[in-house]
Amino acid sequence: MMGSKCLLRTRAGFIISGLLIGFSAVMLQKFGNPANMGICITCFIRDTAGALGLHRAAAVQYIRPELIGLLLGSFITSMIFREFRPRSGSASTVKFTLGFFAMIGTLVFLGCPWRMIIRLAGGDLNAIIGFTGLVTGIRAGIYFRQSGYDPGNGIKDRQLTGLIIPVSALLLILLLIVKPELPSGVPFESTSGPGAMHAPLYASIGFGLLIGFVAQRTRFCTIGAIRSVFFREFDLLFMLLSFLSGAFILNLLFGQVNPGFSGQPVAHSDHIWSFGGMLLAGLAFVLGGGCPGRQLILSGEGDGSAAVFVFGMFAGAAAVHNFPIASTPGGTASWGPAAVIIGIVVCIIIGSSNRNVKN
Repeated sequence: MMGSKCLLRTRAGFIISGLLIGFSAVMLQKFGNPANMGICITCFIRDTAGALGLHRAAAVQYIRPELIGLLLGSFITSMIFREFRPRSGSASTVKFTLGFFAMIGTLVFLGCPWRMIIRLAGGDLNAIIGFTGLVTGIRAGIYFRQSGYDPGNGIKDRQLTGLIIPVSALLLILLLIVKPELPSGVPFESTSGPGAMHAPLYASIGFGLLIGFVAQRTRFCTIGAIRSVFFREFDLLFMLLSFLSGAFILNLLFGQVNPGFSGQPVAHSDHIWSFGGMLLAGLAFVLGGGCPGRQLILSGEGDGSAAVFVFGMFAGAAAVHNFPIASTPGGTASWGPAAVIIGIVVCIIIGSSNRNVKN
């Protein structure tokens, strides 16, 4: 165990791990997930929220097993390496709000930071615009962090508290497999659109577990990788670049690279709001303590604050489809720009007024 721990936290380990995540994402596409969406944390939370009836957008309803695999992979790995530490914090409302607006930003852009990388690896040049917005948001978040904003450290909590999220993940997979005939119709499942495109259950769970293991051991976080560059630390950046490289190489082998701005799958070319959406997301993720993948991994380790952030993302997923906020391949929705502007203002207020607040 110690050998694998040491290996994965070296630069070579980061590179190998990034390649594994990139390969896994493309293989999930090959097995049936939407193009340029092998694994997208916010998109998959949106689909799962729809399956649970939190929104009724028929094209995006499916309990995504990859999320369950990530959570259980993190939970099992943290238990094996004795890093399962149930903890909670007091700034729950702030974390929930940040998760809510982070979801709005990513679904205006149409993808989380992981999907941004995958889109770029498939030739979608619109992702470059999203990347510049993300970096801008991260830099703004760094300003607030350096000015005294502190997302806080978790306070040790009861063992049972840390088990709530892993048990919830098991209940979700049971709901997906059994498909009980409930009066509400839950779980809903798309018959067309992105929600109807998914890899077989065994592949989704298997790759999810693998990514959960790798991300837990390496502490992988796209936001952390980019943020570290501003402090001249590059190890996690190597993992991010190898993620991109691995996905690009496998896409090339499968003939799935289509460079350009137009005609990209589940994407739009409204560059102003692609930039703005990811600026909002980057700012919210820095203030919240990590990218959506990292928040899931932390939830699997027993971090209650990260779990509250994830719940905020579920609420955000419901809002963007119950109101005209989520973008489509045709462009941004009517309320999307206003929602992004409001989100940026709220995040600036949070960053300015919650300095030196300990969870």
